[in-house]
Amino acid sequence: MATYQDSRYNIALPSGSGGALVLIKTLTASSSGTLSFVNGSSDVVLDNTYRTYIFKFINIHPATDSANFQFNISVDTGSNYNVAKTTTLFQTRLYESDANQQVGYESGSDLAQGTGAQPFTYAGITNANDSSLSGIFQIFNPSSTTFVKHFISECQYMGNTSSNPVCYRSFTAGYGNTTSAVDAIQFSMSSGNIDSGTIKLYGIA
Repeated sequence: MATYQDSRYNIALPSGSGGALVLIKTLTASSSGTLSFVNGSSDVVLDNTYRTYIFKFINIHPATDSANFQFNISVDTGSNYNVAKTTTLFQTRLYESDANQQVGYESGSDLAQGTGAQPFTYAGITNANDSSLSGIFQIFNPSSTTFVKHFISECQYMGNTSSNPVCYRSFTAGYGNTTSAVDAIQFSMSSGNIDSGTIKLYGIA
């Protein structure tokens, strides 16, 4: 039987054991208020076909300065994005001037059974021409009707404080507190439009 080597643990995995990323859908923003991935709409798959789904954010640029990139989830194919979520967010930062190297938990960006959008960022993304956000967002077994819906994300973006550009790396995690199947996920800015950028949805086979 053919095997694949997993270099992290130096063990052999049987062929067909999975792990391949399957591209499902690509959405490109152009002054877009929202970008939504809805199961069964426009060739989007977000059901029990895959146990894990990954979104990749590529150069997400806000129209409004210091807007936060955020998401919400739905259990009724996008009629409502209001699932209760409990979350955490922390981030690291370094100014271009080499000042203020920091790691901190951002209590203003977490939710405790909140139904609003969950931000991926805390300080906001500057809308300078060369600024953007890139990162990943992963949701586990969204079609489960037994368990809550866990998710994690990691994003890198450029912020701006008093005209001093800042490198931010933010980490968000939590769960949608529902045992209903999540079948739609929507991305937006806390203020203004998503001026440009690409979001790719993958399933893990």
